[in-house]
Amino acid sequence: MGAWIASVPALVVALSVLFGPGLLAGIGLRLRGLTLWALAPVVSTAIIGLSAIVYGELGVPWSTFTVAAACLAVVLLAWTVRLLPAPQRTAPASRRGSVLLVAGLAVGIVAGVARFALYVGNPQAISQTNDAMFHLNAVRWIIETADASSLHVAAMVGGSGVYPAAWHGLDSLVAMASGADISTSANMLSLAVAFGAWPLGIAWLTMVATRSRLTAALAAAQSSMLLVFPLLMLEWGVLYPYGLSLALLPAAVGVVIATVRWVGGAGPLAGRLGNAVLGSALVLVAAGAIALAQPSTLLAWGLLTLIWLTWRAAARARGARGARRAVVVAVPAALWVAFVVLWIGLTRMTTGSHWEPFTGEAQAVLDVLVNGHMWLPPAVGVSILCAVGLVAAARHRSLRWLATGWLVFAALYVAAASLDHDFVRRWVVGAWYADPYRLAALAPVTVVPLAAIGLSEIVRWASRTLSRRRDPEPVGTAWAITAVAAVAAVGTALVPVLTMPNVFEDEWDAQSRYESNPRSFLSPDERLLLERMATTVPTDATIIANPSTGAAFGYVLSGRNVYPRTWQAPSGDAWAVLAAGLNKAATDPAVCAALAELGSPGYVIDFGPGEASPGRYVMPGMSGFEGRPGFEKVDQRGEASLWRITACTP
Repeated sequence: MGAWIASVPALVVALSVLFGPGLLAGIGLRLRGLTLWALAPVVSTAIIGLSAIVYGELGVPWSTFTVAAACLAVVLLAWTVRLLPAPQRTAPASRRGSVLLVAGLAVGIVAGVARFALYVGNPQAISQTNDAMFHLNAVRWIIETADASSLHVAAMVGGSGVYPAAWHGLDSLVAMASGADISTSANMLSLAVAFGAWPLGIAWLTMVATRSRLTAALAAAQSSMLLVFPLLMLEWGVLYPYGLSLALLPAAVGVVIATVRWVGGAGPLAGRLGNAVLGSALVLVAAGAIALAQPSTLLAWGLLTLIWLTWRAAARARGARGARRAVVVAVPAALWVAFVVLWIGLTRMTTGSHWEPFTGEAQAVLDVLVNGHMWLPPAVGVSILCAVGLVAAARHRSLRWLATGWLVFAALYVAAASLDHDFVRRWVVGAWYADPYRLAALAPVTVVPLAAIGLSEIVRWASRTLSRRRDPEPVGTAWAITAVAAVAAVGTALVPVLTMPNVFEDEWDAQSRYESNPRSFLSPDERLLLERMATTVPTDATIIANPSTGAAFGYVLSGRNVYPRTWQAPSGDAWAVLAAGLNKAATDPAVCAALAELGSPGYVIDFGPGEASPGRYVMPGMSGFEGRPGFEKVDQRGEASLWRITACTP
């Protein structure tokens, strides 16, 4: 507990980075209440991610000062919008509705934070997964090079091109401003994203969809009840950027719906003009934020918004005639065509399908129905409420888009999990690498609002029945509070349920992927040895290792140049020679030639030969240096050791 308390300053900084710029800009844009808070992380992410690209092209160093200057410039620009006609504002919320909303948010946030803290264990813990090496090393690289541009971050591993680096830019600011180590800053930012941005966004989307603060409160309370998101994205991968994009997705969908309603609402022309300007700007900002976090989520965003627009257009077309009817039909049709082009383009930008089907179609469908994706325990309560919500949504024309969205996301998951068809895996789910984990994580975006609608329907029925009213409004306050309390009780009971699935076989993980012990990917001895490289290895030295043993964490933990900086083994003949026989450097001339080709690294980390499992490599040459000529031991901790390569020294 003491370690978590000590990390509160870093959490405050993370919340300030994620919410601060967006809140200040939103106030200038006259956003208020839940709308302001839900859109704040979206706006902040867009500001910081775009600033990184601009600064990278201009050669301006990335620092807390320069980022603060960029944020201030955008905030001042937002406040000049006050010179435009004021947008139409919705009626103020009732005190009862606001209290229920705050209570629902408190339930969802507290339950989520407790579950995350129990799963992670220590705020300095590292996600011991392959992708964590790249993401945390990228943050270190940004801090050292003062460049957080999405156009340049790939240079960290010797690559080029675009890599979405909004999350890395945010985390670098948290680390620099708080002084926390990068592992702590990553965990604190994860808390802010998963249990700050996500509950607020899902609550606002639900309120926009249903126009009910009670239903929004129930959605907020249930926001952390499903393991599939946000916790699974902090375990699997680890997918920090994708998790950020999903946390922003509900608010990004909500702002499209809200904008169309703001523009089409009643009121003076000047106010509606203000709505159009404000809404259009926010929609562009939302698209930019998602693209800079993880572009594949643009497809999920486009699906939900176009499904909503199509249902709305269908309703409008029934009462329209002639040219008006043609326009109502043509607009969504044109947008669908543009969306298909975007889908093809984003799919071509990825490396395609990486994952094979792992289950049958019937089982995949059952997983969707019980929210037991990827071997997770079935979420029976939420699933029942979701079923009730689906029925209610089907009966209400304005909510049918939400049920349709649920069906589409379910189909995408079933396709990734069970369909072995080249076209489907490449062009339908290829933008997500055909990864069922990523597609499973989309489910709560529709399941949580539908479950909230279902629970709201039950609350209204109970209130109406027991009070012998025929009019379902207003719902008795006591019944609304009881519903939120019931969700809180269930959530509290579920907090200790921390088991997570193993991706490769139908079994549970033996331990949290943040836990560090002699059996874990990065053992305590190995981590300590990597951290000590800051003093045992010269600053200008290059260190090589089998990266898939966890040695690639050496860069983020020590600041020393460890090659490679990601879990993947480099390609090329030189690396193949070292992987097979580096430990024979004193007797095999090809080894010294290979080292010279890679820049003559002077040190090697020995965490064992590695393992032959997906995403891991066996490299016998990167181990067994004890007693071998041409190597001098520099440090050892348990079975982990660090060696200086002397065999190739003139």
